[in-house]
Order: sequence, then structure tokens, then C-alpha cells
Amino acid sequence: MSTQNPDPAAPGRGARPLRRRLLDEAARVLAEEGPGALSARRLVRAVGASTMAVYTHFGSMPELVREVMKEGVERFLARVREVPPDADPVRELAGLCRAYQEFARAEPHVYAVLFGGSALAGFELSETDRSMGVALLRFPRDAIRRCAGAGRFHADTDADLLVRQLFAQMHGLAQLTRAGYILGRYGPDDVLAGLLRDLAVAAGDNPTQATTSVRSGLAG
Repeated sequence: MSTQNPDPAAPGRGARPLRRRLLDEAARVLAEEGPGALSARRLVRAVGASTMAVYTHFGSMPELVREVMKEGVERFLARVREVPPDADPVRELAGLCRAYQEFARAEPHVYAVLFGGSALAGFELSETDRSMGVALLRFPRDAIRRCAGAGRFHADTDADLLVRQLFAQMHGLAQLTRAGYILGRYGPDDVLAGLLRDLAVAAGDNPTQATTSVRSGLAG
């Protein structure tokens, strides 16, 4: 019987943990140091594998970057799906926004790859790649439509426009929070509660109802 250790690059048993480590390290390097710092040699040295591991699991460095994005979308979806449809759609919408901010804080490297907007390791995101991230908007968009259907928002609310406005606010808050610019009396959670309440009221909700629903949705 051979006592030789198995090649850590080989697919099969133990392959998924190695694949995950490669994805995590690639996301970290891209987010913290930029595309110029990313190389197959650096990645495998960090995770304790052979260079062949990158090509075994991904085929090329650009495909590894694409997988970082796909992995990020799946991790994001896992959090979003923990927010169930709610009889109070404003509370549901607030819960989805809470999940967004929690993801951005818990996985800043993956978040930066998803929404950072820079060219990564010679790899430019295609329209199809970006569509993966934009597809996440269907959850808050559907909640906005239910808000309108329930009479909480104006009946003629343009959910497609409003969800993009909300996306811009969520991204801005996530970026400013990470950069440490939310200072003083009001922290990121206060800002989140305020902008969601104001968005709901502007869309037609009763201020008292909006405040109650947002507070409940953010509490989890």
C-alpha cells in the first residue's frame, strides 16, 4: 500500500475545501491589493497547494475570477433567502436590506469583487457577468411590488426604478461603512433605518407604519 500523500490539487475528496480556499484568497487579494497582485503562484503558496490546483479547479486565472463572482452571488443569495416573504412587505424589504449590509460587512473581499467595478487580473466583467449581480435585485423589487399591492406604497410605484435607487443607496452605505466614514452620533445601522424609513414614506407609506415596519425588519 502506498503511503504517498494525495495531490492537494486533485479533484475528489478534499477538493471543495481547497477550491473554497483558493476563491477566498483570490477575493482577498483582489479587494485589498488589486489585480496586479494576483497570480497563480501567490494563491497556491497562500493555501498550501501546487500551481496545478488553479488550473485543475478553474482552467485559467480569468475563469477563477469569474468563479469568485459566481461564488459571491451564491453566498449573497444564501443570506437573502433567509428573509421569507412577509405579510408586512415593508418589513420584508427592510429585512432584505439588512441582509445586504450584513453580507457586505461579513464578506468585504467577496463584496468588493462583486461590486467594486475594477478590471480584475486582466478579466473584464461582461454584461452576462454583471447580470448575475443585478439579478439579486429581483428580491427587493418583488417586495416593493407587494408594498404597492398592499396599499403601503403608491399604486403607480415604478418598482424597477425604485429598486435601482435603493441599490445605489445600499452600495453607497456599504462602501462608506467599510471606509470608516460613518462617524459621530449616528452609526451605519441608524443611517440604514433612516434611509429606509424615508424611502418608504416617499413611496407613499404612513410615517408611523414605516418606522415600525423598518425597525422590525432590521431587528431580524
